[in-house]
Amino acid sequence: MATRRTFLKAVAVGAGVARVAASDRVRVGFIGAGLIGTRHLIDFAAQPDVDVVAIADVSPPRLAAAVRRAGGRPEPVTDFRRLVDRQDIDAVVVSTPDHWHALMTIMACAAGKDVYVEKPLTHVVREGDWMIEAATRHGRIVQVGTQQRSGKHYQRAAELVRGGHIGPVRHVHIRATRNISPGFTRPVAEPTLDAAAWDLWLGPAPLVPFDERRALYHFRWFWDYSGGQTTNLLAHDLDIVQWMTGAMPRRVSAFARRSLEGFGETPDTCEAIYEFPDFLLTWTNSEVSAGRWRGLEIGGTKGTLTINRAGFQVVPDRAIPAEVQIPTPDFAGSAPREDPLRTEAVTDEGYQQVRDQFVPHVRDFLESVRSRRPPMSDLRSSQQTNIGCHLANIALRVGRVVTWDAAANTIAGDAEAAAMLSKTYRAPWDRELRASINAV
Repeated sequence: MATRRTFLKAVAVGAGVARVAASDRVRVGFIGAGLIGTRHLIDFAAQPDVDVVAIADVSPPRLAAAVRRAGGRPEPVTDFRRLVDRQDIDAVVVSTPDHWHALMTIMACAAGKDVYVEKPLTHVVREGDWMIEAATRHGRIVQVGTQQRSGKHYQRAAELVRGGHIGPVRHVHIRATRNISPGFTRPVAEPTLDAAAWDLWLGPAPLVPFDERRALYHFRWFWDYSGGQTTNLLAHDLDIVQWMTGAMPRRVSAFARRSLEGFGETPDTCEAIYEFPDFLLTWTNSEVSAGRWRGLEIGGTKGTLTINRAGFQVVPDRAIPAEVQIPTPDFAGSAPREDPLRTEAVTDEGYQQVRDQFVPHVRDFLESVRSRRPPMSDLRSSQQTNIGCHLANIALRVGRVVTWDAAANTIAGDAEAAAMLSKTYRAPWDRELRASINAV
């Protein structure tokens, strides 16, 4: 396998990047044709400089639907390795269950492909280190699917926070809540996967009896494939907080329970507390109660910024004397307004794509493929978000506070918790991982 990877990389690096520059088109292969995979297929196919070459999925109905959506031109494949090995593909989009993200990205990098990989970046922390090693060794561009970074209003909000507009950040709240009672008890109405494809769907995960329900969105409720909503939904807004502040958590605690009927392991209610060097962050998730407020709220000493994909709002702190209150920012780019007490909301006024961060994120990736500059959601900064998400789950599972030692890149003083930073792949995927990382 090492010889195969070396050959593929030599061919790709020798011809692939030069071909993209010469033809001004990027040939893309897609792995995964589910919910987010369909979104990416639509967005990439709409770009005038993209050719959709192949699509891989283990579900025959999903694969057929994706090929039809792309006009019937891409080659359909059930084993993604055929797609990765093709020499006429420049970039790969990975939209699979979480336990596949790292391995597919590493294999694609070894084969000379650039990669757009969905979040969460990894299934365990160490996979992110392996991805960085592989991308660096093979000289590949990797964009992570935290699309909010490409939203214009997120970028403007980041400028305000970094510029001290709301004062030093002291408290952050992130909430993702809904109500799906009575739980996932009904059988799958329209099966999309059969037992023959089960081994490939599992891939590096432990072998368990075939259960078609696990292969849908519900894979998120099993530790073997996901970290639940903490690595799914928290990843988006924790990424924004760490992107804005550049901070890493020092200590994390978490509490959770399962109350819904049905199958699964990951919690349906969760509360986590993060201690950063200068602020505290709370993460609230509920699948059993929708509540009245969801999103991201960043509190500073001068005011509060709330933000979601529709826009953001800055509220000055009325308890502060008027002479030191912050002005409301003018989001059109002119001087700040004079009234410091006005509450201003920003939706999509003045921004054409404020609700659509997906297409700008795709464009950023394509420009990075051509220029070889780092993409908006690069691997190294995305790994910091990835670590933060996993720390909450580790704290939950060991039942105590965990302390992150950023300098040592590990959990300090807790061997049991530190062991959960990594995992063992099922054969033959363990050999594939080593071969792909070490190929030269």
